[in-house]
Amino acid sequence: MANGKSKKSKKKLFIFGGIALLVVVLIVVVIAGSNKEEILTVNTEKVEKRTITQVVSATGKINPVEQVVLQPEVTGEIVDLPVEEGDVVKKGDLLIRIKPDQYIARKNQAKASLEASQAQLKIREATLNQVQAEYERVKGLYAKGLASESQQEVAESNYLQSKGAYDAQKAGVAQALESYNDAEVQLAKTVLSAPIDGTISALGVEMSERVLGSSFSQGTNLMTVADLSRMEATVEVDENDVIIITVGDTARVEIDAFGDRKFKGIVSQIGNSAITSGFGTQNEVVNFEVKILLLETDPQIRPGMSCDADIETETKKDVYSVPIQSVTARTDEPENTIVGDDEDQPKKPRKKIKPKEVVFVNVENLAKKIEVKTGISDDTYIEIETGLTGDEEVIIGPYKAISKELKEDSKLMVQDKNKAKKENSDDE
Repeated sequence: MANGKSKKSKKKLFIFGGIALLVVVLIVVVIAGSNKEEILTVNTEKVEKRTITQVVSATGKINPVEQVVLQPEVTGEIVDLPVEEGDVVKKGDLLIRIKPDQYIARKNQAKASLEASQAQLKIREATLNQVQAEYERVKGLYAKGLASESQQEVAESNYLQSKGAYDAQKAGVAQALESYNDAEVQLAKTVLSAPIDGTISALGVEMSERVLGSSFSQGTNLMTVADLSRMEATVEVDENDVIIITVGDTARVEIDAFGDRKFKGIVSQIGNSAITSGFGTQNEVVNFEVKILLLETDPQIRPGMSCDADIETETKKDVYSVPIQSVTARTDEPENTIVGDDEDQPKKPRKKIKPKEVVFVNVENLAKKIEVKTGISDDTYIEIETGLTGDEEVIIGPYKAISKELKEDSKLMVQDKNKAKKENSDDE
């Protein structure tokens, strides 16, 4: 019985001893691992001088430089429509004729009223001449003492009345003339001619259709005449990019329907009014309209086609540059709170520290942080105005290391460029 208890005690002793030894081993491993310095595997590239062209990208639509939307100023039925969509027209060609019957009647009525007013004016003029002559005669007699004062007053009163009636009739003739001219203008508006040389790019009405016209509000959209020989891209540019665009900047325009073909253009107009979408929400976007005149065109280009434009805002030659991803932002101090000399004082907010643009370079397999000032950039490289002299080996990846892991004097292992390219291609 005693031997059994002794065996159990020894067994427990071995078990607890083994557990204690395992704990000690784990502690040693953890301590050894924590003391082991981390070595970061990175990719590098030499600083070089390059030509960099800064580009602003935008999307939009293709439109004619010159187009006119025709709307009627008179109401009526279309009685003549000699064109179809796609027809080429010359300035002055007949496009639409609206039934003119009621406007002809108004013109004839206005002409009759004018002629009646003119006839009445002649009668008033004859009466005025007669009364004026009588007035002059009485004045002469009164001056010689051969007519009384009352006779002169009566003659003067008759003259003034006749003169007033004549002036009123003269005004009536002028009014009748304006009514006649207006009737002529309204009749002329029943005929719409081509305002420019161009193509009927849109036709919104048909023969015998009744259209609504107004001189003060928008009437029926009849058709659009556009000069398709001169086209432009109308694109929307973000508010942060529009300030670096100037009239005359070169642009490359890709029209979706033409595949990879690029059309050269220049910026011809920059909008001053913002185009806001999602106003008052978190998705609010503010853009500005920019027009790009196409210097080369194609007969197959149609208004309304979608396009992408790359606007070249600035080009610099032989400037130091590095890959865009190699530039990161770091702060020297954390943005938190500080405590005054007295521990009982309340914590005060620390002044916000603006992050600095930096790059990390490889110096004998150690990372060195260098503050830089950047300039323009293209899709791949960014200009370094100050901070680098051109003989540095800049760390260009991986992104996680550049943005978070790299510190001053971090140990590095530079990956072979060919191996890095292979891994990147495999990832893609």
